[in-house]
Amino acid sequence: MRIFVTGGAGYVGCHGVRGLCEAGHEVVVFDNLSSGHREAVDPRAELIVGDLADTALLDQAMAAGSFDAVMHFAAFLDVNESVHEPLRYYRNNVANSVTLLERMKAHEIRKMVFSSSCATYGLPAAVPITEDMPLAPISPYGRTKVAIEWAMRDSAAAWGLGATALRYFNAAGAAADATLGEVHDPETHLVPLVLAVALRRREEIKIFGLDYPTTDGSCVRDYVHVEDLAAVHRIALETQVEGAFRCYNVGTGVGVSVKEVIEMARAVTGHDIPSSPAPRREGDPAELYADPTKVISELGWQPQYTDIRGTIETAWNWHRTHPDGFAGGAG
Repeated sequence: MRIFVTGGAGYVGCHGVRGLCEAGHEVVVFDNLSSGHREAVDPRAELIVGDLADTALLDQAMAAGSFDAVMHFAAFLDVNESVHEPLRYYRNNVANSVTLLERMKAHEIRKMVFSSSCATYGLPAAVPITEDMPLAPISPYGRTKVAIEWAMRDSAAAWGLGATALRYFNAAGAAADATLGEVHDPETHLVPLVLAVALRRREEIKIFGLDYPTTDGSCVRDYVHVEDLAAVHRIALETQVEGAFRCYNVGTGVGVSVKEVIEMARAVTGHDIPSSPAPRREGDPAELYADPTKVISELGWQPQYTDIRGTIETAWNWHRTHPDGFAGGAG
């Protein structure tokens, strides 16, 4: 297939692009490089530097491509930032996605895989989280993901779009060969922040809340390896049929606490990683982890990394060999 990938220079996107190229698909990446990295784009893929808000450039790129499908990663993703700048998130995440869908309809591209989020569930009443639980996001970021899912669902009914929303949990890890990994500025994800302490780029890691009703008092999350995410995106695209909307939770089904992540990082790196307690962050659920039964049974996907040690090992290999990220930096 010939696939148009938005946000393909970002963390999850670039791993997704590599997986598509390795499977023999032709890939065109459309990314404004605001947070992605040119160096992260697989050399087998074509890169168009552009923004989804630039309708003329988007239309030109799609018209010239004869695409079979779209894989949509492009979005702002900082939950806390979305609380303070909600309209920026609605414009970029929702309005630009609607533009993308409009251009897909115009160019008769009827297959799409969307990078959604477990943030769509908000504060779930129970764990593990299944797809039939209510969507009740508590942040503008989460609400933008729900809005896009509804736009895809309605497009499926109205004009035959075939779309899959992958609600994944905490993306972590790096490519097994340590040539691709996580580079954000500022960094907000736990694993790279912990490893930055091991690299002596941060003095300590703060644990936000030690009084949760969990085994050790710290928050519990489901860390899904980025290469496993790349694989499920590819499988979803290859199995997508027109006129159908699907949604899947993507995770390991295993909850790991913040303290357990830190302890495992100490074991993997051999470094003392100082930590200190900090107040809870507003809106942080005690536990979030997936029930991946549906995606495993329906798509035949199996995560290769089900132990947090392996995920942290790949992340550590990336960060210690690329302490400054990609050689050229962002853009």
